[in-house]
Amino acid sequence: MDKPASTRLHSLDAFRGATIALMIIVNTAGDGRHTYAPLQHSAWDGWTITDVVFPSFLWIVGVAMTLSLGKRVAAGVPRSRLFLQVLRRAVILYCLGLLLYGFPYYNLSTLRLMGVLQRIAICYTAAAAIYLTTKLRGQILWIAGLLTTYWMLMMLVPVPGYGAGHLDVERNLAHYVDHLVLGAHNYAPTKTWDPEGIVSTLPAIATALFGVLAGELLRAKKEFAERTVWFFVAGNALIALGLICNTWMPINKKLWTTSFSLFMAGLDFVMFAGFLWFVDHLGRRRAVRPLEILGMNAIVVYLASEFLEPILSLLGWRDPIYQAVFVPLASPNNASLLFAVTYMLVMYGISYVMYRRGWFVKV
Repeated sequence: MDKPASTRLHSLDAFRGATIALMIIVNTAGDGRHTYAPLQHSAWDGWTITDVVFPSFLWIVGVAMTLSLGKRVAAGVPRSRLFLQVLRRAVILYCLGLLLYGFPYYNLSTLRLMGVLQRIAICYTAAAAIYLTTKLRGQILWIAGLLTTYWMLMMLVPVPGYGAGHLDVERNLAHYVDHLVLGAHNYAPTKTWDPEGIVSTLPAIATALFGVLAGELLRAKKEFAERTVWFFVAGNALIALGLICNTWMPINKKLWTTSFSLFMAGLDFVMFAGFLWFVDHLGRRRAVRPLEILGMNAIVVYLASEFLEPILSLLGWRDPIYQAVFVPLASPNNASLLFAVTYMLVMYGISYVMYRRGWFVKV
């Protein structure tokens, strides 16, 4: 357990907390058949507010990593030692992902090798390596290279039996590689490909690197108002660029397309600019304190939310609770949403108890 540093960026904790609160709500609908459309992932091309969650986590990872590593590099800590610490954390995150996706039966023949935590571990490692070995210009070049390379792979490399340039579910290169390499270790609902798969991890690394650029901007010796304006301007420029690229490669979360990476990074810059101004500049921490508390123990809240629901289902309690308590209260969509919000508040209760006791868990 670690106590948070007094120099924590409160707006970043609040933004992380808002992201995890939304994640819990969209992941734990009381009845998956009755859910408001914005609280579901886009079926394929396009996006909903739900599709913002994962890229925001990766973007935040890049920001937090830059603030942490930058401070220690400036203090003279050898970069080799810092990278070893990064590797240790990445291995823990990856193993937690295996633990989570194998629960409760842990069938090794079908254990999902890629997933949310696994992708975060990979992107964190790659982004840290790039940050520790390059300057700002190099980081921008890496982003451009990753996004261009991914576009070229998806559009120009032929898929056996189908040819090149297909971005539908069955015929795209990412699907082919996941099916070939991961086999039975793919995402269970899809079986033959993984939304956090191998090839689409390339632009996801770029998403984390956009967070690195945001962290560099936060560390810049500029007036607070000027930095906030730059966040807003950069965000809108990336949104526009993502929409332009959407013409050639549609915004698609499951493929994590180049346009998706650009567009979502832009949204993160703009949303965080609002948090930065409101929380750290105006000092309105009390208004977002619940979000900040959620964000200070994000990994615990994430794991608790992902483990508790299947445990309730295994015990045979989840559906009876939903049917007895929530279904009589509202329409199907609202009952489903009410269950999700209540579940999120339970997770907030866990984080609040930890906050009050001074328990802050870091991987």
